[in-house]
Order: sequence, then C-alpha cells, then structure tokens
Amino acid sequence: MSTGFNAVALLMAAAAAVFGAGDRCTAAAAAGSDAPAALAAYTLSGQNIEWPCTSTKSVYADTGRYVAKNVIATRAQVWGDRAFVLTPRFRSGVPFTVSTVRLECERRCWPALSPYPCWALHDEGDPDAVQNAVDMYLDPTGLLWVLDSGLVNTVEQPVRRTQPRILAIDVKTDKVVKQFDLSGLVCSASRLNYITADYGDDGRAFVYVSDAATRAVIVWEVAADRSYRVVLPKAITHDCTGRRDVLYIALARGTAAGGGGGSLYLTYLTSNRMYRIDTCNLRQGCSEGTVADLGPKPEKMVLLGTDGRTTVYFRYRGQGDVYAWDTDRPGDGASFGPDRFALVRKADDCGRLATHVAPDSQGGVLWILESNFPDYVSGAVGCLGANVRLQPLVAQCGE
Repeated sequence: MSTGFNAVALLMAAAAAVFGAGDRCTAAAAAGSDAPAALAAYTLSGQNIEWPCTSTKSVYADTGRYVAKNVIATRAQVWGDRAFVLTPRFRSGVPFTVSTVRLECERRCWPALSPYPCWALHDEGDPDAVQNAVDMYLDPTGLLWVLDSGLVNTVEQPVRRTQPRILAIDVKTDKVVKQFDLSGLVCSASRLNYITADYGDDGRAFVYVSDAATRAVIVWEVAADRSYRVVLPKAITHDCTGRRDVLYIALARGTAAGGGGGSLYLTYLTSNRMYRIDTCNLRQGCSEGTVADLGPKPEKMVLLGTDGRTTVYFRYRGQGDVYAWDTDRPGDGASFGPDRFALVRKADDCGRLATHVAPDSQGGVLWILESNFPDYVSGAVGCLGANVRLQPLVAQCGE
C-alpha cells in the first residue's frame, strides 16, 4: 500500500476509535471541514431522489417510469465533494442511469440522487439521451467517460433503445463535451461490460471498452477520432464456463509495462487465469504475441477497480472480503499470485458485496461501493429496494 493511503486509513481508524463506529457524521465534523467526504458512510437508495417537483414524481410513478426498488447503484466516482453514481436500467422504472450526490453529513449521510448532468439527458426512448449507462470512468482531468449500451431492462425483457456509444462529460462544467457512436465496432452479439481511459506521454487520450461476447477490446483514440477492435487470443476463453460471461478490465501503471507505461489487466469471470496487455500495444492495434498469461487465479475473481496507480482491487466470487494486488511490487519476477495479495477489508455482517473501488480526484482516499446485488438480481430486495453503501475503503486487516 502507498504511504498516502496508509495515512488516510490511520486517520479514519483514529476518528472511529474516538467517536465510535456508529456516529460517523460526528467524527467527520470533528476532523475538519473537508472530513465528511473522508470519513462518513453514505446510503444510496432509489427511495431518495431529488425530483424537480412532486408532480413530476407522480407522473413517473403512475406511468411505471419510477419504481424505487428497481434502482441500484453499481459504480461510483468521487470528485471533490460530489460522487457520480451509476444506476443501470437492469429493470424498468429507473428514471436515470447516471446521477450525482453531495458528500455532506448535513444530509445525514442519506444523500439524494440527482440525474447528471440533467433530467433531459436521461429520457428513456429519446435517441439523443443516455439509455443505459453500464459503466463509467472518471479520469484525472475531470472527464467522466460514460458507456451507454443502449439496451434497457437487461434482467427482465431486454429492449434495444439506441446503438451503444460513449459520452464524455466535463465534471468541472457539467457539460457533455464528446460523443462517440460504437455501432460500427459492435455486432448483434456484442456485450459491452467496462470502460477505462488512458493518456499517453504526449497527452493523447485513449478509451478502452471490453466486449465480452466477441473477445475484444475496443480502442478509441479521441483526438484523432480513430477507432478499432483489438481481438484477443482464443486462449483467454478456453477454460471459461459462463454462457454470458463478463470480461473485466483494469488499467494499472508501473514498470510491469514496457517503458513504465500502463497495462490493461484482463480476465473473464469464469476463466481460471489472469492476462495482461501493455497499452502501447493496444494503441497500435496489436494483440498477437502481446497478451501475457500471468498464471492461474486461486478462485473466480471479480475485479473492482484500481487506485489509479499500480494496485488492482478484487474479491472472490460470492465472497465479501476485498483484496489488493500491487502489480508493481518488487519481488522474484512473479507478478501474480496469492503471495502478492493483501486483505484490505473484511466482509461486513450485512451481506453486502463490493461492486466498485475507485480513488477520489486527489488520489488520497479510495472509495468502495457495496450492495446486496445478488438479492437485487434475484428479485429478493423487498419494497425498500437494494441496500447500497458508499464509504472510504479502510485497511481493516493491517498492512
């Protein structure tokens, strides 16, 4: 773990010891004006939405466009005192799929979700609006890259509203500054999972999207508006057992990559092995002979995110403990394996599982989003909806 992250963890632990685990807001207030976003835990619920007026809420509810229990947050990115939250349209009744919340304890740690950047951008059925954001990535410059699959109600009866695309929203101005149509890079079988972005030494931006169904990474060179598919070797799927498998990607930086650049770590959920491709090869559209097999996974792994540097966070499928894997840690040359993993968070007693880990805009605090997602998928969440919590990731289990 980095020294900065350990210092933040110690601050959180000290505040909890003094004020008690049950009073996070009091502890945050005592730590200073910037502390609410560093110490509090926030409950995110479809019951708590910031509506423009009560009549709008009534219209949405009466027409089936708002069903509170069908709203679940799966990803979150923090910039300053705001968190940007992803609420995909897995089911009908989700009024928007990207929102923002204020990380302020004056809101009693139960912040209201507000559509981001505005209501108009989330009108279901409008071809110019976001139909179903399935992933997002906030880069260090303040661009929020949103992956819109265009396919809604994916756990009920899927409906194609638009072709998949990428939007870039500048969180400093709250304006959509770029859009990119992915229709020429996908097929009817495509299943887009995750998005991340990277910058070269010359400042050029590249966006990467995983397509699980076609065993490919879509690359978009933003400034040149050039795009292509990098088809991955068949070997990465030979031991996969899932019919609708997930292709995880995680971007980490360090000396493991050629020239000290970045590497994209890839694995299917049901695959038994972990792979890596250096971003310099992705930018050249080359995969043949460039995908490294890092070795067997101890169990099926769910990749949760990175710290923006060299560490990848993950959990094992169906388990709540969260682990850190420093991809750049000095050693005997074996970069992947249980001896490289550190337990950083024990599972809680509420049955929540992590779905995302990401750094804040300053890189000083790591945030974790947890929920009872399996209950949501199986339809067992009840009238109050999913149990979702956003809070700092604290190293509970030592270094």
